[in-house]
Amino acid sequence: MKHSTINAKAKNSRKVANIGSRAAAAVFWIVLWQFAAMGLGQEILLASPVSVIRRLGELVLLPEFWQSIWFSFGRIAAGFLLALFSGILFAVASYLFSFVEILIKPLTAVMKSTPVASIIILCLIWIPSRNLSVFISFLMVFPVVYTNMLEGLRQTDKKLLEMAEVFDVGVGKRICYIYLSELLPYLLTGCSLGLGLCWKAGVAAEVIGVPKGSIGEKLYNAKIYLNTPDLFAWTVIIIIISVLLEKCVLALLKYFVHLVEQR
Repeated sequence: MKHSTINAKAKNSRKVANIGSRAAAAVFWIVLWQFAAMGLGQEILLASPVSVIRRLGELVLLPEFWQSIWFSFGRIAAGFLLALFSGILFAVASYLFSFVEILIKPLTAVMKSTPVASIIILCLIWIPSRNLSVFISFLMVFPVVYTNMLEGLRQTDKKLLEMAEVFDVGVGKRICYIYLSELLPYLLTGCSLGLGLCWKAGVAAEVIGVPKGSIGEKLYNAKIYLNTPDLFAWTVIIIIISVLLEKCVLALLKYFVHLVEQR
């Protein structure tokens, strides 16, 4: 009991120290940014953190600010979820049937190697700009989820599967107690990488397609009118949404796996 209390205190102190070091690093770069902006003295080239924060405070009070966030968030999240479920489904199919992997492999290679800008411009011929970010987000996330899940299935402990076979464990229990726990690290890695990619690619698609009411449109207008504080402010918003979404999705996945394993 005493040892567990000491270990808990040590773990908490390490967590506090880790948070403190991250905060100190963030403060360092913000201060450096401020001095660089002051030294340059040209806000059109580099907006200061103070002006960016001021502009953020002005933007959050505008109804169109939240409408733009919802517009982009809904479409990019839809593309991510579509890629997540499709990636898992095709990974399982490829694991069970080798011909599926042979068919999918050239497509994933094309998705991973083709420049995003080329795909966006090509897709604009077929897809309305309002829905372009859904498709582009899907294309960026699918190969990441697919390859991670397929590798996770191949790395599943063969001895556990043999033991389940010997004791005639049902498919449902194998999925709950063997596959889920074995695949969770691969799924978390795929989602973590995919979420960052889908936001970058999705917003890039909006900047090129310029759908009305999107975050991409706001970035495009900021560039056209040389409104650097707006450009930085919307970039900060994109980063915040991406980080928060990643934290929420990973936490939900862990919680879901925990619930299934407790059944």
